Amino acid sequence: MSDSVIYEQRGRVVIMTLNEPESRNSISPGIIDALAENVERVNDDLSIGCVILTANGPSFSSGGNVKTMKRHAESPTLKPVEVRRHYMNGIHKIPLALYDLECPIIAAVNGPAIGAGCDLAAMCDIRIAGKSAKFSESFARLGLISGDGGAWFLPRVVGLSKAYELTFTCESISAEEAHQIGLVSKVVEDNALLETSLDMANRIATHPVHSLRLSKKLIRDSQQIPLHVSLDMAASAQALARHTDDQREAVLAAAERRAPVFTGR
Repeated sequence: MSDSVIYEQRGRVVIMTLNEPESRNSISPGIIDALAENVERVNDDLSIGCVILTANGPSFSSGGNVKTMKRHAESPTLKPVEVRRHYMNGIHKIPLALYDLECPIIAAVNGPAIGAGCDLAAMCDIRIAGKSAKFSESFARLGLISGDGGAWFLPRVVGLSKAYELTFTCESISAEEAHQIGLVSKVVEDNALLETSLDMANRIATHPVHSLRLSKKLIRDSQQIPLHVSLDMAASAQALARHTDDQREAVLAAAERRAPVFTGR
């Protein structure tokens, strides 16, 4: 497994830590491949109830590597069709992987989340920010667009008007303002960020894994389908949930006023 993203399991929670602090965790091929691999690993492990995504160093992610952009600007080598395929076979792996991640994921944003780093946070289900965090949808400042999926995720998080504003102005916003617009759920002291995120992740992960994963899929997919289709999906998901050992255990434990013991079956 790549050192670009550290994978650590604590009970029913996995912490994935971006680990290229020397580049401020800019989105590198190593980070791309490691995140995609780790998502597959989580999906295959029914002992995992929640994931935390955070980063080493003072930055969550600076997005694209400006030094690499400078080299390409000085000596363009790729044709447009090659650039398109470069995105499809590269950074697009991240939004596709995180969209397909079955269990809930919390972004613990420990510093600046810029450009693709801001979009990476938006791809998570819940965001908690340290006070030093800041967010910027800064692509237009470099004559670019959010080619990593931000145009799809960001409006779903903050609404269309605010997504336009962030994209068109490229202005950086503080963790507190991010909280005000709904980009993050809460803001905490930097030294309490991981502890707060772990507390929430553990509270999530106490529930039956199949219920969590089916609920996430239902909420996610219901954003794009008519009500009657969502209701049909809900009935089907409920049928699956009600035939798991964990659902039976949850009901028995509630009736007997004891703590449940879940097995992932």
